Amino acid sequence: MKTAAGHLTYCTNIHPGENWGDHFAQLKKFIPAIKQQVSPDQPFGIGLRLANTASLELSKEAALKEFQQWLKEEDCYVFTMNGFPYGGFHNVVVKDQVHAPDWTSADRVAYTIRLFRILAALLPEGMEGGISTNPLGYKHWCNRCEEEKNSYTESATLNMLLVLEQLVRIHRSGGPLMHLDIEPEPDGMMENTSEFINWYFNDLLPAGIPFVKEKFNLEDDQAAADIIKKHIQLCYDVCHFALVYEAPQRVIERMQHHGLKIGKLQISAALKADMPADTAARSVVTDAFRKFNEPVYLHQVIAKRNDGTFIHYPDLPEALADEGNPAVTEWRSHFHVPVFLDKFEVLQSTQEDIRQVLAIQREQPFTTHMEVETYTWDVLPPALKQEMSLSVSRELNWIRTQL
Repeated sequence: MKTAAGHLTYCTNIHPGENWGDHFAQLKKFIPAIKQQVSPDQPFGIGLRLANTASLELSKEAALKEFQQWLKEEDCYVFTMNGFPYGGFHNVVVKDQVHAPDWTSADRVAYTIRLFRILAALLPEGMEGGISTNPLGYKHWCNRCEEEKNSYTESATLNMLLVLEQLVRIHRSGGPLMHLDIEPEPDGMMENTSEFINWYFNDLLPAGIPFVKEKFNLEDDQAAADIIKKHIQLCYDVCHFALVYEAPQRVIERMQHHGLKIGKLQISAALKADMPADTAARSVVTDAFRKFNEPVYLHQVIAKRNDGTFIHYPDLPEALADEGNPAVTEWRSHFHVPVFLDKFEVLQSTQEDIRQVLAIQREQPFTTHMEVETYTWDVLPPALKQEMSLSVSRELNWIRTQL
């Protein structure tokens, strides 16, 4: 839905269905009810997530026309998509496979271009669109030597430029402006603002400027750089940046200082807790985290030591195995908990980061796309589960209140 601070929606990756028929059935079931509760008198925006199989099926003309007609009848529109998870995302073990295939793969390129062609057909006239994607790949798949990392990054970046070329051609031929929004997360090849900025200026622009100049017969480096900055942006997932202890004001100021754009704000919250020195009190905290230790998604933990340094655990079981570490003073765990809650028994959420970023967005909007991404409803402890449309509506209405 349109707000004074931009378009606000939620990501449909919370709804199962890896083929289009199943996912469309979920949209028909839940979106009208959600719209009625949050946007009864104005068009309702959708943050669409399509698995690879669903994208192949929706690419067919008949399916696309049927969906366009449904959007018109329901007074809905699509302005952003989630192109991070490629394959199964429900009722399977996802874990690090959420990054597969990574950006060194031709399958990732083909999938992303297909999503953009679908988005171009769905976007309302005059509206820009964005698709979030994984941050090149998963660090633990490429951690043997610096030379291997450099080769990996180079291959992934060159593949991303193939998508950039298609976005420029679509826009130059009269189609919509669309951008690929890179989403850093813990243990991704990019985890934070520094790694995103370093990649942008040390890898993307050096490879991209000559690429764009050659493809589009440009002479000027700055003109080529401006094109890249228009079409490759950041997806600022509040949960992910809170996990790496990076404050919202810092993220936004650094991006603006370097002249880089934030294409999408993903509104999400992580779990956190101070770790008491007392053994019994600490055990209460770790037992609370243990309730969230489920087998489907990655729950990276970043622990803060008393000297200000950090320990990165690739998943919650590794952190729980080190729960007695006396140097650790705080845990933050990757688990997209409901954004309207700030406490979960003895645990807290990083909701304060959401409040801060929405206050900035309210006063000086830095993006036009906002999307709630709480996808863990199915694996939450039973006491936190509600009927899906009520859960989503409550989140959207809470955010609108903040705005």
